Amino acid sequence: MTDIKVIAEGLRFPEGPVVERDGSILLVEIERQTLSRVRPDGRVEVVAKTGGGPNGLAIGPDGAAYICNNGGFRFTTEGGLRPIAQADDYSGGRIERVDLKTGKVEALYTKGPNGPLKGPNDIVFDAHGGLWFTDLGKVRSREMDRGGVYYAKADGSLIEEAIWPLLTPNGIGLSPDGKTLYVAETQGGRLWAFDIVAPGRISRQPWPSATGGRLVVGLPGYQLFDSMAVEANGNICVATLFSGCVTSVSPDGKSVEQVPMPDLYTTNVCFGGADMQTAYVTLSTTGKLVSTRWKRPGLKLNYQDLA
Repeated sequence: MTDIKVIAEGLRFPEGPVVERDGSILLVEIERQTLSRVRPDGRVEVVAKTGGGPNGLAIGPDGAAYICNNGGFRFTTEGGLRPIAQADDYSGGRIERVDLKTGKVEALYTKGPNGPLKGPNDIVFDAHGGLWFTDLGKVRSREMDRGGVYYAKADGSLIEEAIWPLLTPNGIGLSPDGKTLYVAETQGGRLWAFDIVAPGRISRQPWPSATGGRLVVGLPGYQLFDSMAVEANGNICVATLFSGCVTSVSPDGKSVEQVPMPDLYTTNVCFGGADMQTAYVTLSTTGKLVSTRWKRPGLKLNYQDLA
């Protein structure tokens, strides 16, 4: 087992970690419906109460936190705290901006050009100040939504549908040069790559690509992909459900490494530390934020230093 340090416990389905300049970790607690801050000594503070289901998190060019809010899950405690369906009091998917100084929450987008957002999940900013995000959709008792990827401006003035449809798109990330967009599909455990030709624009691969992207890797067995981070060398690190690990994949898909974690719902990873070789991982059913030493440096996110 990897040498793992527990930083915080008792979190209510944590996700979306981001390292701040002082070493604190911003994250969301989906079941608690909060944006929270974990101090280096493990103290947990509520920054904002968002309602719904805050799911993904990134720092924008104005230093504010931008959240993918999925509108809310119904949870069970069987096998640990975990979501099982759309919440009975589902409040609608949206992209939110949170002022980190005041905790004020503002809904930027509730719909795209072809209808309402259903279950925004993960988010990443490009060097142009635009945000890419996945909408996984929602699952109900007898049906589920098709998902997609959107591109939007941080000031609320533009949202475009960039990729449609996808099957449960979850994690999203950018290559170090900003020319490739990576999207992880949960069901099926597939990682796709899309060539970016302009801000918010991708070139589509022809049929038989099911998504318009290049398949980087598909995992065997019952392993589902969640959210992701990228290493400085370009490897894509995807939190992997049920095998309970972080899967590091080379851009060509030929090298696959897995770092085990003590939770079947290993949901997200980010990098920090002076040399960017500390990986912070959310273990969601057990409610923990942990850290471990990573083999290689992670890629610093655009605008991460503004938090």
